[in-house]
Amino acid sequence: MHPDVAAELKDLSATLDSIEAVTDLPALRTEIDELSEQAGRPDLWNDPEAAQKVTSRLAHAQGDLRRVEELRRRLDDLPVLYELAEEEGDAGSLADAEADRVRLRDEIESLEVRTLLSGEYDPREALVTIRAEAGGVDAADFAEMLMRMYLRWAERHGYGIDVYDTSYAEEAGIKSATFAVHAPFAYGTLSVEQGTHRLVRISPFDNQGRRQTSFAGVEVAPVVESSDHVDIDEKDLRVDVYRSSGPGGQGVNTTDSAVRITHLPTGIVVSCQNERSQLQNKASAMLVLQAKLLERRRQEEQARMDALKDTGSSWGNQMRSYVLHPYQMVKDLRTEHEVGNPTAVLDGDIDGFIEAAIRWRRQQTAAS
Repeated sequence: MHPDVAAELKDLSATLDSIEAVTDLPALRTEIDELSEQAGRPDLWNDPEAAQKVTSRLAHAQGDLRRVEELRRRLDDLPVLYELAEEEGDAGSLADAEADRVRLRDEIESLEVRTLLSGEYDPREALVTIRAEAGGVDAADFAEMLMRMYLRWAERHGYGIDVYDTSYAEEAGIKSATFAVHAPFAYGTLSVEQGTHRLVRISPFDNQGRRQTSFAGVEVAPVVESSDHVDIDEKDLRVDVYRSSGPGGQGVNTTDSAVRITHLPTGIVVSCQNERSQLQNKASAMLVLQAKLLERRRQEEQARMDALKDTGSSWGNQMRSYVLHPYQMVKDLRTEHEVGNPTAVLDGDIDGFIEAAIRWRRQQTAAS
């Protein structure tokens, strides 16, 4: 085996050692045993919400353990594959071993990023809101492109999605949308996507074919859990009901089932129109409001801690540019990570950007 290859395998093994230590495999196996025992109880589904949490956490814990064990097995097998290929002088087998080494490196680096998520709310599921900003109809179209990008990203990873609200713009695209991403660490992972995204392209809505710059904002909040104590006084709320609307402003139902809640002390407005009844929409809107208030509280605590140097301040500014004309490029303005294939990025291939940003955030925190 070439010395460079042997050195890289040694480095990968050391990285995997640290991942195994942080993941705490013995504790994970104990948790799986306990959850399996709970999942096997005959009265489990008497409380469907609690049962859902147990089965969901069990599936994710089993997935985490399987992933680490599988990587270790493949890494241990790799030197043997190289040895056999070299002994037999088989170029095809050597190419297979090389390809597996590259895949392993990518997968181990990706898993290493997960171990950098150590914030209080990082393990939570995420609530994402996308809003069209400056740029008129192009901005509304861009907001819809971003929503599709995140939904495709979640789909690629097998994460569940609940869309709570979509407010369609009149000509094309969306004014705003709010959706939940159901996966452990979804908040920690997607929180680096928060900020202003910028699109440069020839506008399909300009009959003179001019270049247009438009903006859309992304907000990410952790999903609230029962232990969070986000108290909301009913007197602080204004609740409005209205008819759900679809693309082009068309009414999609004949009853006033959509719900908009305004939290008067903070001015936060949330709405939900995707459930069947007014009651369900109000319950979902309250969940969204609680999550936004929790995120606001987290930001205020962070601001107090970073009073001298706010490591999060640049997130509110432009954080990524998507250029479709005069050249093709997506570039993160914080990490300098860039890709020359905007089509793939807008189709959900954003893991490289997310991982680079998580590493960047960790460096910023360490520096401060």
